[in-house]
Amino acid sequence: MVGFAERTGLNSKRPVRRYLWTDAFAVCNFLELERLTGEERFTDLALRLVEQVHDVLGRYRPDDPRSGWISGLGEREGESHPTCGGLRIGKRLAERSPGEPLDEGLEWDRDGQYFHYLTKWMHALDQASRATREPRYNLWARELADAAHRSFTRGASGPGGRRMVWKMSTDLSRPLVLSMGQHDPLDGLITCIQLETTAALLSSSTVGPGLGEAVTDFASMVEAMDVRTADSLGLGGILSDACRVAQLMGRGSFEGETLLGVLLAGAQEGLSEYSRRGGWQQPASRRLAFRELGLAIGLYGIELIQKLGRGENDRFAGGPGIRADLEVLASYVLLGSAIQSFWLDPEHQRGRTWSEHRDINEVMLATSLIPEGYLVMLPEI
Repeated sequence: MVGFAERTGLNSKRPVRRYLWTDAFAVCNFLELERLTGEERFTDLALRLVEQVHDVLGRYRPDDPRSGWISGLGEREGESHPTCGGLRIGKRLAERSPGEPLDEGLEWDRDGQYFHYLTKWMHALDQASRATREPRYNLWARELADAAHRSFTRGASGPGGRRMVWKMSTDLSRPLVLSMGQHDPLDGLITCIQLETTAALLSSSTVGPGLGEAVTDFASMVEAMDVRTADSLGLGGILSDACRVAQLMGRGSFEGETLLGVLLAGAQEGLSEYSRRGGWQQPASRRLAFRELGLAIGLYGIELIQKLGRGENDRFAGGPGIRADLEVLASYVLLGSAIQSFWLDPEHQRGRTWSEHRDINEVMLATSLIPEGYLVMLPEI
């Protein structure tokens, strides 16, 4: 993590290089490193990273004819509310201009805003609030959630009427990719409930936007969605989401076990298919570390949910169905260790698939080694 900070210009004079997904995991890692070591420098790095992400990705690119905060706010107000216009992805190419035809291959390298990256940053900000007891990080997360909900959702209210788009322009004025990310409504629902739970704990729920409308919207979309996937990163995501749901159930923020049961059952089916395909047994040249490490992180969440179920919190006791699903899922935990060990091997880090994605690979490998910083909603406030 220290090498990542130096290489990307966080604590060095090297050119600053920020990427929203990677930086969200990095914030959680730095916060966890302070918890483990007691060294304040790691929280300093986490908060410096938050400031730098907002200063870089909350503004237009240097090669954009526009300048300033993408929210359109003036300099001082933008600094006070850096997320209310969303945050750029941080891709190497500028976004596709209006009227320019879509090139699906090139679009992956173009800038703009992704909803699932924004929810990762909301979570990182919320973890910073819980670690520092500072409400403004949670406020910024809720302002980001409000902006993202208003910009990414489409359609009339009612069953089957609401949907989301996958990618928006930098200024959130137009969609760049109209298809809906499979788990975007799920991430939105859980994250918004998490943010409101933290705001209540911080006694700051009356400051900033409420997220009740967003929760209702996302919940209606989740009811109609199929969470099942055999993609390694997607599987890691729903397992991580299940871990958050279980913790929020312990706070009384989710009633009943329906959503948790759906996530665990979906993960069980997806892991069976993923294991059958055997992609994790391929050589390094045919694998993407960060996607597999996302799964390894999620698999650690199974143990955390089991620990919650064995605790004294009667709001999350884990009914028979939940316990049965967890027992089956526990048989896959060693898969996470195998993935982690594979990518810790220096020989497997010499290939192109590692070096071309070094920042995200290293940060997510670090997360897999200290997953509590990302998975555990920090101690009660």
